[in-house]
Amino acid sequence: MNTSEMNDAQVAGLASAIIATAEAMGQEMNPGTAAIMAEDLCAYPVSDIRAALKACRFEVKGKLTMADILQRVQAADGRPGKDEAWAIAMTTNDEFETVVLTDEIQLALAAAKPVLDAGDKVGARMAFISAYERLVAQAREDNKQVNWHVSVGFDANRRAQAITKAVQMQRIPQDHVQKYLADLSVAPVTEDGRAVVALLTGEVSRPSPKLRAKLEAVKSSMLDMRAATAERKDEMRIEAANELADRRALLIQQAEQLEAKRAAQ
Repeated sequence: MNTSEMNDAQVAGLASAIIATAEAMGQEMNPGTAAIMAEDLCAYPVSDIRAALKACRFEVKGKLTMADILQRVQAADGRPGKDEAWAIAMTTNDEFETVVLTDEIQLALAAAKPVLDAGDKVGARMAFISAYERLVAQAREDNKQVNWHVSVGFDANRRAQAITKAVQMQRIPQDHVQKYLADLSVAPVTEDGRAVVALLTGEVSRPSPKLRAKLEAVKSSMLDMRAATAERKDEMRIEAANELADRRALLIQQAEQLEAKRAAQ
C-alpha cells in the first residue's frame, strides 16, 4: 500500500500502533513523532508494518527506532539475506544445477566474477556481499519488488526440483511453472526404456538390436575414457571448464542487460 492509498484514519491507526509498541518496550513516545514515523512507513503494506512492530517487541533491546521497524519491514520483501544470496550465487558454478535467483544476486555475482575467476573465493565473497547489500538497499529505497528468475541447468530432474521448491517458497508464481517445465514431459516407458533400467537394477531384459548397438557404443566409450591418456583427461577437464565459463558468461550478459535497464530508468 502506498501513501495515496492510506487515508488519515489508517495513518492515525498506524501511529497508535507505533506508540503502543514503544510503550510495550518501556518507552514513552510523543504522538507527533509517531505520526511522522507512520507517514514515512506509508509506502509499505500495513500487514508488513504490523508484523515488523510485533517483531520489534520481541527482538529489540532498548528504544524503538525507525531503523528497527524499517529493517524488519524491508526483510518482508522476499529478498534473501547476504549469506543465503552468496550460497545461491555459488550454485551457478554447477552447469547441471537449475538456479532461481534475483536480479540483485545476478548483478552482484557479475561484480564479484573477476575476483572469483582469480581464485580468491574469500575476496569474491566480500565483493559479492558489498555489491549485493548496495543493490538491495537501492532497490528497497526505490520500492522495487523482488524479481526472481530461473537460470536453467542441464539436469532435467534437478530442474523440476528447483522450480518446485521455488514455487513452494513463493519465489516464482504458480502460473509460470509450465513455462519452465514444458520440456520435461515424460514419454511412456518403452521396452528399450525398461532395458536401460534393467542395466541399472541388474534385472534381465531384452533390448532391441538398435538399442543394443547404442549400449555397445556407450560401453566402448566408457572403456576409451578409462584408457584415456593424461593429456586427454586434461582436455576433458578443460572442456568441462569451458562449459561452466559459457554459463557464467551468459549470466554476466544477462546482468549487464539488467544494469543497462536500471540505468535507463
